[in-house]
Amino acid sequence: MKARPGSALLDCPAHGSRMLSARRTIAVDWSGAARGAERRIWLAEVVEGRLLRLECGRTREELVRHLADCTQREPSLAVGFDFAFGFPAWFARELGAGLAHEAWSAAAERGEEWLARSPAPFFGRKGSRRPAKDPARPLWRRTELEHPALQGIAPKSVFQIGGAGAVGTGSLRGMPLLPVLERAGFSIWPFARATPPFAAEIYPRWFTGPLAKSVRRSRALHLANHPLPAARELCELAEASEDAFDAACSALALAGARAPADPAEFDSVFGLEGRIWRPITDPHAQ
Repeated sequence: MKARPGSALLDCPAHGSRMLSARRTIAVDWSGAARGAERRIWLAEVVEGRLLRLECGRTREELVRHLADCTQREPSLAVGFDFAFGFPAWFARELGAGLAHEAWSAAAERGEEWLARSPAPFFGRKGSRRPAKDPARPLWRRTELEHPALQGIAPKSVFQIGGAGAVGTGSLRGMPLLPVLERAGFSIWPFARATPPFAAEIYPRWFTGPLAKSVRRSRALHLANHPLPAARELCELAEASEDAFDAACSALALAGARAPADPAEFDSVFGLEGRIWRPITDPHAQ
């Protein structure tokens, strides 16, 4: 049985999973930029399989408040963010964190210091090199290694805070806002069941495939082969901006997805590190 965008919750015992219950899906292309983040944070919203919004202009804090407001109008909401929701387990434990929430608190308290000084294991800023490989202190979380690289492209380490594709800066400035979403009524998966409204970590590459996303012509070709169900002006925005493109493709992929797995199926590592939501309906990354 295949999920229909906008469908109500359906149990699928034969497949061991549930249809996504959210009637609306939002994907956020996040930014950890210290300045001008509002120009780089894009929100895409899909309702009943159609892209209805694609916009930027909000700071990180404004975006989180906006999502809280969205749940007042539509409680059945699923949101995907493209930043890491946790650290490798060994690092979290060295911080004294036995729970993800404690790691988020550490990011709130020490994140700006880590970004300024780039102490090991953080790397990517000028003068800081990637630490040598140490099996006891891996740079990647388990979730980032679950699936083969997509033509050499794979999730970056949360410790990388500089260089192409770095996710660390956005993660350190995103984790402190996850408790704000919780207080607004969101479940944060996989630390809680994905009961709408919920938020989950995503990796846009699994929705777009290995195209050269930074090249407009490549984005245009992709959209020509995979047309967006959206008004012309939204399609033009997705073609013109890599960040908008990621948000749009991700929101549409989430709309046709099955619900994330029940955290009861996971071991304690995922409960501390977090896990990337990779929907079953992922046509370009198989």
